[in-house]
Amino acid sequence: MRDAVIVEAVRTPIGRGKPGGALSGTHPVELLAHTLRTLVERSGIEPALVDDVIGGTVDQVGEQAMNTTRYAWLSAGFPDSVPATTVDRQCGSSQQAVHFAAQGVISGAYDLVVACGVESMSRVPMWSNVPAGKDPFGPGVAARFPDGLVPQGISAELIAAKWSIGREQMDEFATASHRKAARAWESGLFAAETAPIAGLTRDESVRPATTPEILAGLNPSFVDPAFAERFPQIDWSVTAGNSSPTNDGASAVLITSSETAARLGLRPLARLHSFAVTGSDPVLMLTGVVPATEKVLRKAGLDLGDIDLFEVNEAFASVVLAWQQETGADPAKVNVHGGAIALGHPLGASGTRLMTTLVHAMRERGARYALQTMCEAGGLANATILEAI
Repeated sequence: MRDAVIVEAVRTPIGRGKPGGALSGTHPVELLAHTLRTLVERSGIEPALVDDVIGGTVDQVGEQAMNTTRYAWLSAGFPDSVPATTVDRQCGSSQQAVHFAAQGVISGAYDLVVACGVESMSRVPMWSNVPAGKDPFGPGVAARFPDGLVPQGISAELIAAKWSIGREQMDEFATASHRKAARAWESGLFAAETAPIAGLTRDESVRPATTPEILAGLNPSFVDPAFAERFPQIDWSVTAGNSSPTNDGASAVLITSSETAARLGLRPLARLHSFAVTGSDPVLMLTGVVPATEKVLRKAGLDLGDIDLFEVNEAFASVVLAWQQETGADPAKVNVHGGAIALGHPLGASGTRLMTTLVHAMRERGARYALQTMCEAGGLANATILEAI
């Protein structure tokens, strides 16, 4: 039976996703092209051997329209005979790209494939693909959910209320994320996974001096009288400090089979062991990481205690803290080099960014199994288990 292995993984340092951010002057196609070029250079492969390039981008409009992944490959200077496509599973888009790529290798459809992602939130702000006055959901969804769906910030507040997660706990979690990320940079742990671009050599959103006391001074970000009336249980504790920021960045991994890796002289970093994707309540929206974790463990035939490292996307502190309560995962094994609250969350790039960080952390820590999961808009979540080679 064929397997799928990651043989190279790279990401850009992550820039602040606003005008004046370090990467705001770089077109998203060029962000991804730089990452693809670095991936090919570091692996030493002949780019014409790549069977497909599967990329994730969330806001596919403006400068991120027209199949960004295809034009990034061409901009990188690689053969036009290699195809590419761009997928959207919201924040999990590039993790889904990994699943599609690995499944293609395991099935025999591919021998060598790139999974990647990009988002420039400074140049293409979130929701740019929904023009004012347009309804992206349609009448059937409105009929099924007559009270209406809610923004993600409200979902994060509902999660905090349901799992009794207080402001102080979320701010402490956010502070720890910044400290772990700063420590990883100072220890040189991110050097092998990053490809500096546009003068940016480190993740721009990491704040080493952050403290719970500083975060306690921030105002809640999502207070809305209409939602306050609808959801009286909310105590409005989600802030910009305990949520992920908006960011620019790109990331990519190279996937093949063990057999092809040996033939091409490539060194596997980790085996893609098991995959899962789930749906969940689209109002709570961000809780799919819990059933996704349970589902991927069942598919893998593993228990939670078998997992040495976890990457759980820090879209909001409340999401990861609720996931920890439900799963019982050891916090010391979760996001050991910091997460999106500190490093940033360039939507379409985050799936392969987490996987890049996770693959390198596995080797650095001698982990056998690692699990990655991400919450996604609309009540979705992906989960992946990696196994050391």
